[in-house]
Amino acid sequence: MKALPERSPSSAASAPSSVMRSSTLMATGTLVSRVLGFARSAVQGAAIGGTTQVGAQTFDVANKAPNTFYILIAGGMLNAVLVPQIVRALRMPDGGKEFVDRLVTLALVVMALATVLLTAAAPLVARLYASRFPDDWLALTATMAFWCLPQIFFYGLYTVLGQVLNAKGSFGPYMWAPVLNNVIAIAGLTTFRVLVPNARSMTADDWTPPMVALLAGTATLGIIGQGLVLFWPLRRSGFRYRPRWGFRGFGLRSAGRVAGWTFAGVMVTQLVFVATSNTTSNAGRQLAELGLNGATGASYTYAYLLFMLPHSLVAVSLVTALFTRLSTNAALGDVTAVRRDFSSGARTVVVAGALATSTFVALGPWIGAAMVPDGRPIGEVLRVMALGLVPFSVNYLVARVFYAYEDARTPFIVSAVNATVMALGNLLCWLAVPPEWTVVGIGVSMTVANSASFTLAVVLLRRRLRHLDGEGIDGYLLLRTGVRVLIIGVAAGTLAFSGAHEAGEFTSQLTNLGIVLGGGTMVLTVFAILCRLMRVKELSDAVVPSLRRITRLVRG
Repeated sequence: MKALPERSPSSAASAPSSVMRSSTLMATGTLVSRVLGFARSAVQGAAIGGTTQVGAQTFDVANKAPNTFYILIAGGMLNAVLVPQIVRALRMPDGGKEFVDRLVTLALVVMALATVLLTAAAPLVARLYASRFPDDWLALTATMAFWCLPQIFFYGLYTVLGQVLNAKGSFGPYMWAPVLNNVIAIAGLTTFRVLVPNARSMTADDWTPPMVALLAGTATLGIIGQGLVLFWPLRRSGFRYRPRWGFRGFGLRSAGRVAGWTFAGVMVTQLVFVATSNTTSNAGRQLAELGLNGATGASYTYAYLLFMLPHSLVAVSLVTALFTRLSTNAALGDVTAVRRDFSSGARTVVVAGALATSTFVALGPWIGAAMVPDGRPIGEVLRVMALGLVPFSVNYLVARVFYAYEDARTPFIVSAVNATVMALGNLLCWLAVPPEWTVVGIGVSMTVANSASFTLAVVLLRRRLRHLDGEGIDGYLLLRTGVRVLIIGVAAGTLAFSGAHEAGEFTSQLTNLGIVLGGGTMVLTVFAILCRLMRVKELSDAVVPSLRRITRLVRG
């Protein structure tokens, strides 16, 4: 097997700028996709509601089930396994082509079989995630799930093809493909809104098969497009996929070990999510029966979509670009380079996450009300979720460092701690919290769980790398940045909340949107000024390249 070539000093020096360019390209694609995602959420809220409406609650369960099962079956394993394995396979005499063909074939076969079985079991899936729904709600959820569950295979296809592109250094298509998904979904929801204008007030018995097919079918069509579109850039990169069978003797044993631990970690997380889904859906049922407005499972999904926006824009984009290099440096045994990349990435993630946390905590209820009519409960859930955003994003990076060393056992331990804390929180919310505050309580549990798992993950990573910063002062760079942005975030968020609180509460989505835009501008301005005064340069490193690319896009 060929050794990896030595890197020249110049290539090592240019590596950070290369990562920043790649992450900026991905962040721009993610931003466009997320903007369209918010438009999609707004149209969906107008069409079927976003809190206690029957259509909102049943479609929420049906449409999140395929993504949940995909993550359980293969999502985490594919993301953890593919890039390190492909990077190592590139050293083979054939450039790793035969190995990659077999790995892709195995992944797609597993996804196809799982998709067929789970689609056939749609009624059981509905009952698994919403056991306290009334029978008519469960029947509607199962019908929607039958249309949605085929998404599992195409989520898998998207991830497999995207990770092959990432391993080959082509990062943009993976982040831009969801744009097509959102365009298709918006078209479907808009059509549904026009044809079924009274869906928000319909009971479960009012829904007809054509209505379900239009709503859930176009959601699945978007995922199909998102997966298939990646064949084009993959072909342009020179990759020609050929199905290959027989998986013995081709180095898949180590991939299997990593996949096994990753599956175990995902399993415990998703088992807890089943409990979370049942807790939130039960709260939604109780609120509907009592005629109260409050946070439901659909509200939790909307809040989680907002929570994931900054994580996807910065953490996922940056870590995806870093992961290939982390895997290469880990294979070379270059611990110093791994430390340097982790420290730089973590500091950028901390600063961007602190900015988002300040905005969400200060403006959460107004953000929810701007997205969906009667959406303030969404913002209350978002507020408490956001307090755990920085730990969540940094933990995502820490896990990728371990995966780069083909160590999935340590992330499993971290996931198990997270799941245990979350399970205890679910139990407490189910037994002791009133239905109007149950989902907010789940958000608090999520923050506590993310904080606990983050603490453990950083301790274990320090033990692995001996210290966390490339320049040798243990944790100093990270600690300094963290303390400074905590002060900055509290100051910026307090000013924005004071301004929004003075403006008051409004029923108009447009007025609430204006408050959000004004408050968000205030947070960003104060945050940027204080970062400059306190010499926190990671904000400009993360934001300026993205703004330049967006400006070029706008100018055509």
